[in-house]
Amino acid sequence: MANLVLRELLREYEQKRFIANKNFEYKKSALYKDHPELEEIDSKLNNYAISLSKLILENNKEETKKLKKEFETLKIEKEELLKKLKLSPDFFIPDYECKLCNDTGYVLDENNKSVLCNCIKQKLFNIKYNSSNIGDLNKENFSTFDFSLYSTEINKDKFKANISPKTNIENIKKIAEHFIENFDDPEEKNLLFTGNTGLGKTFLSNCIANELLKIDKTVLYQSASSMLDSIIDYKFGKDDLSENIYDNILTVDLLIIDDLGTENINSIKFAELFNIINTRLLNQNNHITKTIISTNLSMENLFKNYDERIVSRLVGYYNICRFFGDDIRFIKKMN
Repeated sequence: MANLVLRELLREYEQKRFIANKNFEYKKSALYKDHPELEEIDSKLNNYAISLSKLILENNKEETKKLKKEFETLKIEKEELLKKLKLSPDFFIPDYECKLCNDTGYVLDENNKSVLCNCIKQKLFNIKYNSSNIGDLNKENFSTFDFSLYSTEINKDKFKANISPKTNIENIKKIAEHFIENFDDPEEKNLLFTGNTGLGKTFLSNCIANELLKIDKTVLYQSASSMLDSIIDYKFGKDDLSENIYDNILTVDLLIIDDLGTENINSIKFAELFNIINTRLLNQNNHITKTIISTNLSMENLFKNYDERIVSRLVGYYNICRFFGDDIRFIKKMN
């Protein structure tokens, strides 16, 4: 199934690349028609590049040096002409949707090995895992964050805090923005969102996901129960896990685990949850991985429900953000 989906996506990429190249050739031809001197320079540059390659292979150092000088002079002439025409050098690059893989779907890793680009990985995640979990990112983003939905009332008895729900969510938003800005810093902590339903935990998770997708990070969104059930099925041979979700859970840039505490708890799931949390903290192979965990449980109940190894990781390596206030969904209905 996963291979079929990938093949379909690669066909789409091939079509996108074909269209981008076709549009580029049309645009370039129109420019050459208006400015034949530019076409002449490009033709000479191409010929020089071919001749240089031959001279380098022949180890003809004297002629190579001479031709390099002529090549650089011609490049400067082209740059000056582009400035005169008020054109960027990027004009001569096809308008690919992904600037990393140029719509091929593949990039070279640090070992010069061809691997899937993050753009196509994310499309696979969205199709296989995120479609039923992650919200509408066009609506759930920082630009639609509405602080007016949170009360300005300071009520220590009701909210168990010395600040209002509005001040609290403003502080949490700042923590989220810092998390995004410093995502590639190994010292930046992960995020743990706690609090009752309807207080914006999922909304803020989607806001963060949205911003990270913009900078080509991969995001995988899983409910705790679904994630752990899938892994247990895989471990006991009930599911071949052809989509390779287990590896993706461990290596995706941002893993969002929603509704921690709703899963049926047993020792096997404890072990798997600890392995996921701990492995992602290790940032293996110099690959920074971060995690957001969302739960309706209080910290007190987390200590009751999970063993010390898991809770110690959460306390030590996560910024704990407690959401409190009145149910936003009810407030929206009232408005």
